[in-house]
Amino acid sequence: MASRSLFSAQIAPSARTIALSLLVESCDSDEGIDVLLERALAQSSFDGRERALTVELTYGVLRRLATIDWRLGPALDKPLLRLPVAVQMVLRLGAYQLLFLDRIPQSAAVNESVNLARAFTGRLDRDWSGFVNAVLRAFLRHPPQPWPSMDHDAAQALAIRHSIPSWLSQRWVERLGLASAELACESVSAAPPLTLRVNQLITTRNALLETFLQAGTVAKPTSVSPFGILIEQGGLVPSLPGFHEGAFYVEDEAAQLIPPLLDLQPGDTVLDACAAPGGKSTHMADLMRNKGTIYAVDRKEARLNLLRSNCRRLGAQIVVPIIGDIRQPREWVPMIESARPPLVKKANVGRSSVDRILVDAPCSGLGVLRRHPEAKWRKGAQALSRHQALQCQILEAVAPCLRPGGVLVYSTCSTEPEENEDVIERFCCVHAEFQRESVAPWLPTAAQEFVTGQGALSTIGNRFSMDGFYAARLRKR
Repeated sequence: MASRSLFSAQIAPSARTIALSLLVESCDSDEGIDVLLERALAQSSFDGRERALTVELTYGVLRRLATIDWRLGPALDKPLLRLPVAVQMVLRLGAYQLLFLDRIPQSAAVNESVNLARAFTGRLDRDWSGFVNAVLRAFLRHPPQPWPSMDHDAAQALAIRHSIPSWLSQRWVERLGLASAELACESVSAAPPLTLRVNQLITTRNALLETFLQAGTVAKPTSVSPFGILIEQGGLVPSLPGFHEGAFYVEDEAAQLIPPLLDLQPGDTVLDACAAPGGKSTHMADLMRNKGTIYAVDRKEARLNLLRSNCRRLGAQIVVPIIGDIRQPREWVPMIESARPPLVKKANVGRSSVDRILVDAPCSGLGVLRRHPEAKWRKGAQALSRHQALQCQILEAVAPCLRPGGVLVYSTCSTEPEENEDVIERFCCVHAEFQRESVAPWLPTAAQEFVTGQGALSTIGNRFSMDGFYAARLRKR
């Protein structure tokens, strides 16, 4: 268990000890907080209430980090970042409870934070419990300071109020305008809903909603996606009715809008260029009614194993996992040729035989920061050009595989033009054989407001609590 690396064996694991351990570990780990948290909880014997508090504390501190640090500032006589990391996180955990968790008494939040600091003494050069007690009690005595003025520095005010990096709030204010930028910032610090995509190979949305109703799970249909269900109250995902039968896949509503843009037909041959863990591959199999072939390429075997597992659970029988770097056709084209079922058209895959291509490209992930709040503090604007180069390489590699008249959809979970419009414009300038088409005909009525002037899909700063996704549709002349 993660907590045992920080606390002595005599300290009983609790939601707070696990949360503190994970927050400290996340500072040096390349793994996402979701991976660290899942691993820790899998080794615990927590009941549902303790698990929920662990998740709330861990994600809450990371989602509200900048706001917490700003509020702690007046209670400290030295900069927070000059303290040991463990002490910083103890203070942040305490402040988060005091600021955002009304159901936890103030005295309990302070006392438990003091106990955490005391339990951590063996790993530090001194006992910080008295310091933590003094800071948090000063925090309580200090009247809340007013939010920074939007008139003076709107970007900085948004960064503090909504706890996002100031470089990102500055970009959004300059590009989107203040009102839209504030919506985008607000969405980043919000906890995402639990959204499911109904697997129509197994059931229908109405039937699954009825199943949830009978089981006492509070759920409702999504507002935009015709495939989605919002879970408003229920247990852990594997305990939801229909999970083991493959009736649904956990997927944000905006992501559910991407595969339909391909206008898939039963019998198509499809290349899913960056396929793992298989959410969009399985959705495409659903839309194709399990008729045709989907070649799902990814360069990591472990991620392809996740795809295989999801395909088995959801009954997606036409997905063919292929390992290889999508930028290097010599790695995966021969494997596709050897894996091709007899009924698939015999033209060489590397010579324009694929009907549809989905490039759900690796990106900065700025559109899904609310799901990966630790990433807010790891990313910077300098990464955008690096991602753009990778995205362009992927498009160049897969473009020759598409047959004339075929469709390519390029998508990201990024909000930034460097990874979206700029990539598509650059590609189309070089490849005159590709023509842009508006995504509007393949979107539901409720999603038409997300069609950009260039005919792409963009859900940044939307009012439906969806992630920030982008997608463009291209047809090969």
